[in-house]
Amino acid sequence: MEAFRLAVRLGATGLESDVWCTADGVPVLDHDGRVGRWPRRRAISTITLGEVPATMPTLAALLADVDSGLAVSLDVKDPAAATPVIQSAAIDETTGRLWLCHPDHEVVASWRDLDPRVHLVHSTRVDRIGSSLERHAMELASAGIDGVNLPEPEWSAGLVKLFRRFDLACLGWDAQHRRQIDRLMALGLDGIYGDHVDRLVDGLAAGCS
Repeated sequence: MEAFRLAVRLGATGLESDVWCTADGVPVLDHDGRVGRWPRRRAISTITLGEVPATMPTLAALLADVDSGLAVSLDVKDPAAATPVIQSAAIDETTGRLWLCHPDHEVVASWRDLDPRVHLVHSTRVDRIGSSLERHAMELASAGIDGVNLPEPEWSAGLVKLFRRFDLACLGWDAQHRRQIDRLMALGLDGIYGDHVDRLVDGLAAGCS
């Protein structure tokens, strides 16, 4: 939790994490979805909340800890977590701050009816899109998906223009260096993901000046 608090203190305008669901239906935030030491590591989906390490925050704890206006982007590693994730934000009526990402756009589309306010994102790579990019953008928009998330090197002015034609938000991940952040800022992306909050904040300030 302290890492999220530090990001907020540094000026982050949004937070990102991977989310998993425990066996008793509680969304928790973790990178690899397993607990314990090798060779007895266990999947989060097989343990209850009481067995989760104290250092692993629940989504509910994060949402209660940060300002309700702060965007929270979640890579939904376990599709079964989508419903409890939305329910966690619905408690304080802030589902509109959620951006739920997944690599299977059909899975993402299946979440549309859970809450009309949540933002849905297809997180992928260009070479994993089976159809033409224009057709894919049309399919995402038709399914009620709000954005597409691609790795930093794949974004271009042409791609931004294409997805914007279908009112899709353009998000870029793995922007670790200022040159990458500055490039995405110049392209006008709606959101940029990276591990270095200070660089992201500095890049945002420079892009807005």
